[in-house]
Amino acid sequence: MTTKENIFDQHLENQDWLKRMDFYKEEILILKERLEEVTGKNNAPEFLKDVEHYQNQFIVQRNNIDELAHSIKVNESGLVKEVNSNPVAVDHRKVESHAAESDFIAYFEKNFAGLRADYNKFLSKWM
Repeated sequence: MTTKENIFDQHLENQDWLKRMDFYKEEILILKERLEEVTGKNNAPEFLKDVEHYQNQFIVQRNNIDELAHSIKVNESGLVKEVNSNPVAVDHRKVESHAAESDFIAYFEKNFAGLRADYNKFLSKWM
């Protein structure tokens, strides 16, 4: 069973998600800068193995952000087409819920929080 949402509500949710993705992009940049700073002070093999792990994780998470943002923008484009094709009573019309994006964002944020926690433990060990 598909659920329906108001077009405007879905638009607002899209805008919120895009802002959150921008936040995570900025956070990844900050985390990478901290990693570079600590890497300049340490060169133990055990440390460098973990550095590579976190560098790879940041790349993976950045790709996830890009995929999410693209999916959200595609959804937003669909909303615009829906409104342009029939602008009558747009504030009362409903469209299919974008549950897949919602689930992916929930998964991403949970995963990112875990990565951040592990990363901070790693940094505290080597700082």
